[in-house]
Amino acid sequence: MVGHTPRIKEPQLHRGRLFWLEQRPAEQGRTTLMLRPAPTAGAIELTPGDWNLRSRVHDYGGGVVAVERGAARPGGGERVVVVNDGDRCLWRLETDRPGEAPMRLTEPGERDFADGLIDARRQRWIGVMEAGAVDQLVAVPLEGGGPLLLRRALDFCGYAALSPDGAQLAWVEWQQPHMPWDRSQLWLADVEPEGHLGPPRLVAGSGAAGQPEACSVFQPLWLASGDLVVANDRNGWWNLERLRTTGPGAWQPLLPMEAEFAMPQWVYGMRTTAWDGHQLVAAACVEGRWQLGRVLPGTAGSAGEAEQAPASWQPMDCPFDDLEGLWAEDGQLVAVAASGSTEAGLLSLDLVSGRWRHQVAAGLQATPAQQASGGRVAEALWFEGYGGRPTHAWYYPPQDGGSPAAPLLVKGHSGPTAMARTGLNPAIQFWTSRGWGVVDVNYGGSTGFGRAYRERLDGLWGVVDVVDCAAAARALVAAGRASPERIAIEGGSAGGFTVLAALCFSDTFRVGACRYAVADLSGLASSSHRFEARYLDGLVGPWPQERATYEARSPLRHAEQIRCPVIFFQGLQDRVVPPEQTERIVAALTAQRIPVELHRFTAEGHGFRNGAVQIEVLESTETFFRQHLAL
Repeated sequence: MVGHTPRIKEPQLHRGRLFWLEQRPAEQGRTTLMLRPAPTAGAIELTPGDWNLRSRVHDYGGGVVAVERGAARPGGGERVVVVNDGDRCLWRLETDRPGEAPMRLTEPGERDFADGLIDARRQRWIGVMEAGAVDQLVAVPLEGGGPLLLRRALDFCGYAALSPDGAQLAWVEWQQPHMPWDRSQLWLADVEPEGHLGPPRLVAGSGAAGQPEACSVFQPLWLASGDLVVANDRNGWWNLERLRTTGPGAWQPLLPMEAEFAMPQWVYGMRTTAWDGHQLVAAACVEGRWQLGRVLPGTAGSAGEAEQAPASWQPMDCPFDDLEGLWAEDGQLVAVAASGSTEAGLLSLDLVSGRWRHQVAAGLQATPAQQASGGRVAEALWFEGYGGRPTHAWYYPPQDGGSPAAPLLVKGHSGPTAMARTGLNPAIQFWTSRGWGVVDVNYGGSTGFGRAYRERLDGLWGVVDVVDCAAAARALVAAGRASPERIAIEGGSAGGFTVLAALCFSDTFRVGACRYAVADLSGLASSSHRFEARYLDGLVGPWPQERATYEARSPLRHAEQIRCPVIFFQGLQDRVVPPEQTERIVAALTAQRIPVELHRFTAEGHGFRNGAVQIEVLESTETFFRQHLAL
């Protein structure tokens, strides 16, 4: 399953026709655009066989497809604009002309595009162009031509949303040293008759009138009324709010809940709310699990007055608790969905009848976990973490339920601003089917539990995450579900840093595995790519003023304190964590005669896409762990 199951991304509905991206590990991670023209029809691949759809904006990308909305074209199809990774240009496809070659809209150059929408009235693509050291909102004619500058951000921008009448554009911006989940702003501007933007207005988020400096907004969404909905965490949780754009504008909380209606904006194309033309549907994260529900309107006041009572939350009877990429239209909803027994796939849901269909790829129904590998479902584990605070993890017992002699694998998620999710993960089932327990830790700093939980890691990366991962392992040992002599830890990227820091600064773990791991905080701070150039200011401290702290927490500076075997996996095209970091810590451990392995992958970057590579990582890690834990 790990090596062959495609990954579904960015589903969209247009006039009942379903579009989605399919990333195929069996084709070296190539991503293609798919169309299902009718609910009972088969899937059609729209992009040529050698095309790979991918954006390189901010290096993490996302938001690579935009479909023209509105009435059908004369031929019955749609115009679609995609980002082709081959030349990093925008290309236009015509879905009613499957044999016709795509048309290139922009010329190759030192710039990248992402996160677009199609302005049907003006026949143009509007989205983000990253050129040099700044993001720009630009418009590109659907007949091709040079980009028209609409807005030059101070640093970063995206998530543009055009009002139903095409008269207003909303978008999100954020500036260094803050990340978008720390402080971001919602901007609004009128679209002038000639297509330029009028004077922009700051309407919500960090620094907006009446709102705190430290707050973050996510996914502006227009309603048919012309009102705007956004998730804002000014009350400590990413909750939905509504702006009445006609009459005296005022933000009104829709759903004050201890729940998150947003995700950290690592990539473009994220969507947790959807408007089907009649109702608002959303995904909410409650204590680490996502649930799908309707946002029912509140009680209205007298004519012309704002609503006097907040809306209410009506959860849907849906068997999936891991959700993203919501899109709705005329009583139909699509999303990327998973559960403890079903891997992430494409969910199609009738909002009236409740009937649903789920598939992991074109023509492939999802495989139940019981058929895959024994199907161990996540159990919520709360334990005492850093500072004695309640901390969360997901525990997957081995097939025999766990015992005092069972090996345990501790997983630290990447980010570190991210979360451990509940959907069926074949890489976790790989371990549980082989007699391992797995604990996936939502250490302090994880999302899904409110801003205060997320801010536990501020200034303490390499401390809080290490303590929490070790505490999760000790809690399971104390419960008689794992052996203290058979505890391994693994992670990638920021999770790989947690692995190395845990091996340096704790004595809980006996072996480790790192994928494209951060080994030197000083090196990362001085050479990181643009998106994360100031990320460590919040996680560690201002650079270079806090150089001593960076050096004190960098595993590379303390490699002599690692006394157990470690296996490393590194892509040589990685621009986020340069391969040189991995090479240096491997050399340091080798000099100390610590058992170490390094696997290099010539064509991989930050995050492995090739199915064969993913399989090699799993099998090599298991072999290494078995050897050094004498299993």
